[in-house]
Amino acid sequence: MSTVENLEDRIIEIYRRHYLDVYRFLICFTGNQNDAEDLTQEVFVRVMNNLSNYKIGSLKTWIFSIAKHTAIDHYRKKRFSSIFKEGFFKQLPSSELKPEELFEQNEVKKVVHAAISKLKPDFRAVVILRGVNEFTIKETADILHCSESKVKVDYHRALKILKKKLNMDAKEVIGNANG
Repeated sequence: MSTVENLEDRIIEIYRRHYLDVYRFLICFTGNQNDAEDLTQEVFVRVMNNLSNYKIGSLKTWIFSIAKHTAIDHYRKKRFSSIFKEGFFKQLPSSELKPEELFEQNEVKKVVHAAISKLKPDFRAVVILRGVNEFTIKETADILHCSESKVKVDYHRALKILKKKLNMDAKEVIGNANG
């Protein structure tokens, strides 16, 4: 097998292993399924083009760092007025929920979308990575190229802002801020 075929196999495996997580992150960041699909493809093109530059450390963290930069570049280009119009938290309805419970759940999601979309990009990224994607503090710091203490502080501040905007307990908004 040639080196090119080995590289192709490696890229296919990387794509298969990380596609869904990157797509979920990007749909959370953009709030738009079409944009997330396009950006996910762009991320993996960048991964493919820069794989020879990848040194050591977590491949997943490196890929998410590329995804974050791709999303921010996109955000800056389009200057979104609202980041989470559709798609974020989009799930298939549970057959166990009554119609009124499903309606209420969807209304809560819309309110949370609106509140998260009003956060500054750094806070929004931390909330998505820590609260939605459940990355560790270290992984989040690596992806965002900042210290672990900055992640902790930004996450705490973002949850405080969300709590104020939503008039809720921060734990109800996005899990537990500790850890």
